[in-house]
Amino acid sequence: MGNPGSLRSLATIDNWPVPNAAAAVVRADGAVAGAHGPTGRPFPLASVTKPLAAYAVLVAYEEGAVELDEPAGPEGATVRHLLAHTSGLAFDEHRRQAEPGTRRIYSNAGFEVLADHVAKATDIPFPEYLRQAVLEPLGMRSTALDGSAAKDAVSTVDDLVRFAAEVQSPRLLDPRTVLAAMSVEYPGLTGILPGYGHQRPNDWGLGFEIRDGKSPHWTGSASSPRTFGHFGQSGTFLWIDPDAGAACVALTDRDFGPWAVEAWPAFTDAVLAELRETAPPLP
Repeated sequence: MGNPGSLRSLATIDNWPVPNAAAAVVRADGAVAGAHGPTGRPFPLASVTKPLAAYAVLVAYEEGAVELDEPAGPEGATVRHLLAHTSGLAFDEHRRQAEPGTRRIYSNAGFEVLADHVAKATDIPFPEYLRQAVLEPLGMRSTALDGSAAKDAVSTVDDLVRFAAEVQSPRLLDPRTVLAAMSVEYPGLTGILPGYGHQRPNDWGLGFEIRDGKSPHWTGSASSPRTFGHFGQSGTFLWIDPDAGAACVALTDRDFGPWAVEAWPAFTDAVLAELRETAPPLP
């Protein structure tokens, strides 16, 4: 079902080769520019879990429970390294592959270590900390983490719109903290972007992937270099484009694959084009 006033471009998700899909766009002022599909339906997020987890870690940082540069994970690594995928931990194993800060190794294990670190520091299980720190204050009642902080959250488009609005206009965090999260940590590091191969450089912030000049990429050719966000292997993504003043969420129930590599960039470019056409007039 399309929502009244919905962006026409969002309806193109009906052409995706997936059983179910939902999408929405939210502007930087929190106004929903459009939505399409079953936006209240829960979908497994896979790695779109990571930005939610990272936001909770940053709340813990602002509360003084952890410091970004305190030791965490393998020897020589810090909370900052873990958030930025530079701790040296392997993709899915608690095994060190590199010296911290020398390579961008995308690591589920790193986010699991990070969650354990915050749980010990706060004496609160991480899924509960995430609920108290992020989900409950934002009214994300259909979102839950049951398992790995790297990949096991379930949510809805409606809930992730609330999160995307928060990131664009922060209330739970100091805007300077969010600016740091969307800025490149450890510039110049190379690494593999899952599904898209080796990237030079493979830029990340604190829990968010940064588009910069990456090619190929899951966002659009019209996406600004400052675009940041995450995609998940369950066929999900969330991007925020500060230059467009908007964010987009799309959730599906078909695993990421060639269909997504083909469909997502064209979809994003269509959304960005329509946003330019429908941008509210400047005061």
